[in-house]
Formats: sequence, structure tokens, C-alpha cells
Amino acid sequence: YVTTNYHSNAGVSLSGSELRMSEVEECLKRIQSHKGVTGCIVVNQEGIPIRSSLDNATTVQYAGLIHQLTAKARTTVRDLDPTNDLNFLRIRTAKHEIMVAPDKDYLLIVTQDPSQT
Repeated sequence: YVTTNYHSNAGVSLSGSELRMSEVEECLKRIQSHKGVTGCIVVNQEGIPIRSSLDNATTVQYAGLIHQLTAKARTTVRDLDPTNDLNFLRIRTAKHEIMVAPDKDYLLIVTQDPSQT
């Protein structure tokens, strides 16, 4: 984490980690505002949801299942080519679309209604 404090014009001090969390929240709000988006979930390395716009039961279900699926997809990609890695996973069904952006420490899961896009 950045130890330097950032100062806004209003005189409010934000540490590097607070600034990053503010940026994350702003990014999630921006994604959520897109037409057809029904939910956003941020999941940590252990598959535990740390941010979500969905209800608790749905969040826990999606986080657990999508975390497992993403891990399997990443393993499959690496088994096929050890120099490659999973960058994005998109699952489209008749009712939903689930997009997953895996990172080193987190997964971003976005759900949307494909009929509204």
C-alpha cells in the first residue's frame, strides 16, 4: 500500500488504500449504470465476496460458483499453453450473461440481462 497521504482541495486526507477503494467504488458505480447490468461482485482470491450490488444469497452463490469455474478455466488455459493466461471469461445463456475479469488478487463478476443490451 502507498503510505503517502493524498490531499483534496477540501482539505480531506486520504491514504493510498482509501483512495484506491474510492476509485473501485466509482468504477463499480459506472459499470452498474450501464444498460442491462443487473449486478457487480468483487471476489477475493479465496472466493469470498468483498463488494456486491446483489442480495446476499445471490452474491454468495455467484461468488462461489464463478470462482470455481474461473479457476478451472484458468487451469485449462495454462494446461493447453503454459505461457498463456486467462484474461476474460464470458458466459451467455438464454436469460443471463456473466462476464468475469480475473486479476491476480480479485475477480470482477458482472451480470447482465442480454435482452436489454
